[in-house]
Amino acid sequence: MTAPSTEASDGIDVDGLDIAPEHGWNGLYLDGEWVAAGDRDLIDVENPATGETLTSVPSGTVSDVDEAYASAERAQTEWASRPPQERAAIVSEACDRLGDYADDLATLFAVECGGVRLKADFETQLAQGTMTVGAGLAMRDGGRRKDSVTPGKENLLVREPAGVVGVITPWNFPLYLSSRVVAPAIALGNSVVLKPDEHTPLTGGLVLAKVFEEAGLPDGVLNVVPGYGHEIGDHFSGHSVPSVMSFTGSSEVGRGVGQRAVGSYTEPALELGGNNAHIVLPDADLERAVDAGAFGSFTHQGQECISINRHLVHESLYDDYVAGLADRAAQLPIGDPLEPDALVGPVINESQRDKIVEFIEESVARGATVEAGGSHDALFVEPTVLSDVTNDMPLACNEHFGPVAPVIPFDTDEEAIRIANDTEYGLSGSVHSTDVARARDVADKMETGMVHINDQPLNDEPHVAFGGVGASGMGRYNDEWILETLTTVKWISIQREPREYPY
Repeated sequence: MTAPSTEASDGIDVDGLDIAPEHGWNGLYLDGEWVAAGDRDLIDVENPATGETLTSVPSGTVSDVDEAYASAERAQTEWASRPPQERAAIVSEACDRLGDYADDLATLFAVECGGVRLKADFETQLAQGTMTVGAGLAMRDGGRRKDSVTPGKENLLVREPAGVVGVITPWNFPLYLSSRVVAPAIALGNSVVLKPDEHTPLTGGLVLAKVFEEAGLPDGVLNVVPGYGHEIGDHFSGHSVPSVMSFTGSSEVGRGVGQRAVGSYTEPALELGGNNAHIVLPDADLERAVDAGAFGSFTHQGQECISINRHLVHESLYDDYVAGLADRAAQLPIGDPLEPDALVGPVINESQRDKIVEFIEESVARGATVEAGGSHDALFVEPTVLSDVTNDMPLACNEHFGPVAPVIPFDTDEEAIRIANDTEYGLSGSVHSTDVARARDVADKMETGMVHINDQPLNDEPHVAFGGVGASGMGRYNDEWILETLTTVKWISIQREPREYPY
């Protein structure tokens, strides 16, 4: 693999995924064609570790969004009529292409979103997993028969594709969070218009366009429109064409996306923010809880909606837990994600860094104590552990989305549950105890969509329901649950015998 060029004009050559502008595949992808920038504005794709511009892609316009939806609408009916095994085969072929490009993707993750190799491999495997599960959905039972209360009537429930699916995805796990909707949507006979985040137009969208093009997907079934959210996001999410609008991102933005979608009679599927609690009960295995706590807080610099946002630790273990977690944080190697030993890379941009730093400073001003880290250099924020934290401090009551671990003490299981639930979010969480029944009791009372016992919240499996409650979203992703969102059920009845009417 070729290392990234230090000259912005040269782009980066990663074998089959050459993103230099002259290569041609990093434009808009509309109706099976790669569309160059022309007179459109450009989005500069920057390496967060170095500040270098890797390449530039066209910034899509409102007209481009309209064209993408029109192309998807034209292509959808014919695509849905294809045999399910044919649709599944194309998704499977795209999955294989991701495997072929695994090393290239690791470089792209490093230079586009600051992901270290561990994260890159994890994300590529997740993307392939969701494609495998998604391809299988094409062959699921398309309907069923139900008995009727009317004599001589047969009821058929027929499952059909929803139609056109709009998809808006974020920058933190761009390939996977796009694939988990795009792959099953296509397999089920839908067409798709995808708007990746402006920070990650390559791994978030254009890579998928490339691999599906190579897999033989017909023109118009997948369209990718990179663009700035503040310029085309409202038009995209409120458009009249899509039947489903999938959004993954912040709760604040997601609320608006959902409202616009519903206003256009479009079904929203929203996976939003989190403020996930990692509860360590007094009988927990301390070393195991610390291991999980470090992984759940510092993987990909804490930039996941399912990262640990708050560590709730029983007061009898509190000091030892804080010391152990601080020691782990201090030992994590920080560096350019292209360095093979780096485990902590940069956060995505200055705005994100400034928010994290501000939360740390405000929490310290209110009484929190920095036990490890606390500093930053450019976009590299040190893994940071803070003690003496209360649930109303900025780091605890906000989704900080950084490599920061605020540790809050509690006295009883009931208090831990109360603190964990004292948030508008309800995405994920974890509980540690050597008594699984006790941990299960706590898990049952946590107001979240997902809880992991003797683990940490950073879990996702393509065949298991994924999603939250409250400000963390609505609907579920993966397998049969996303199938429900991406299809509609039509009731067809057949009156086999003459029916007697009252008049």
